[in-house]
Amino acid sequence: MGDGSSKKLGDAIQQARQFAGLTQQELCQKANLSYSTLAKIERGAIKTPSVFTVKSVADVLSISMDDLMGAVVDSPNAAQLHRRSKIQKKTSANGVSFLYLDINGCLVRFFHGAFTQLSHETGVPSDVIESTFWHYNDAVCRGEMQMDEFNAALAKRFGLDSLDWASYYMDAVEVIQETHDLLKWAAKNYRVGLLSNIMPGFITEMIMKGLLPDVEYDAIIDSSEVAAIKPEEEIYAIAQKEAGVSASEILFVDDSRTNLMAAERMDWKVMWFDDYRPEESVARIYQSLE
Repeated sequence: MGDGSSKKLGDAIQQARQFAGLTQQELCQKANLSYSTLAKIERGAIKTPSVFTVKSVADVLSISMDDLMGAVVDSPNAAQLHRRSKIQKKTSANGVSFLYLDINGCLVRFFHGAFTQLSHETGVPSDVIESTFWHYNDAVCRGEMQMDEFNAALAKRFGLDSLDWASYYMDAVEVIQETHDLLKWAAKNYRVGLLSNIMPGFITEMIMKGLLPDVEYDAIIDSSEVAAIKPEEEIYAIAQKEAGVSASEILFVDDSRTNLMAAERMDWKVMWFDDYRPEESVARIYQSLE
């Protein structure tokens, strides 16, 4: 299967999934697929997905293998399901129908405590730990470097036999309860998603550990899966396609003004989040959505 065919198949699966009113998370659960596999198939990154995988997806979406392999999704019934799923959610007075939230700095307080803990355990100055971390961070979040490579690089730099950054991260982050409550409310009334520069596997683990709300996300844009990071234009284009709405219908909440400015250039609505004053930030988001 060539690059064009794999992209057409990915587009067909994404369209059929959206027509069926399923999130990526829901389709993964029903088809017994990993989120990573589905995300890569939908963006055409897997050139030859197995027939068994495609058959599993087709069965869940109640369409034929021929339709998927031929990249033809043209079912009036499916379209009706898609329209009905959109009708179930609201549009705010200012035209917002989709809410994207950042993770670090919005749903959890940042993980700088992990640097302090590592410094305490290793004797390496915290500024050296932090600078080393940021040296590799973008590559890991873009999926160019895997977690085992990242862990090995940090361990070597700090004179350790091994290191598990994920465990330090998970222990260090703190839930911002106000935003968790907001997202749980928003998921019942609007279409919602996560849009984050984050390392491979972290989102799934965070949901399992209760560090992120376990709601029905309509889109999860994981930088390590889509091979792009904020504020690059590509990640916003991917996020808008996955949301399935016009740019003006998206409200994006982030604690980075640089990321917000990039989204604003895409004609999204944006709102800055201050994790030092979460109550005020959350109140402004509620006001924007009501």
